[in-house]
Amino acid sequence: MPSDVVASSLDDCDLRVVDRERVAAVRSRLPEPATIDELAEIFGLLSDPGRLRLIASLLKGGELCVCDLAVAAGMGESAASHALRLLRAHRVVKVRRAGRMANYSLCDGHVRILLDVALEHVGHGDS
Repeated sequence: MPSDVVASSLDDCDLRVVDRERVAAVRSRLPEPATIDELAEIFGLLSDPGRLRLIASLLKGGELCVCDLAVAAGMGESAASHALRLLRAHRVVKVRRAGRMANYSLCDGHVRILLDVALEHVGHGDS
């Protein structure tokens, strides 16, 4: 049997019976649609390898200037600046200006936790 058929049968219900009370309880606890939309935007931002390299650089290196971030992430300075603007607009990173220097860091502990958990998840592989 092809693997896609096996996967499909594992993911489908053999008996279609909806537990209306349980579904209602779950739906009542779901985040508001606007919150889901904002989460989708953040996860969309995190889906870009270049932006992830920037974020991982900040996770491992702390506050860094745009020049250092660009080199660490293997990006051009212009591309890094553009990516950092997007990340800043969605409160993933913050900027501290010192004269003509722009120094970036992760916005808060929530971003750090999200990244740490995602990295741990990826590190577990299929186990």
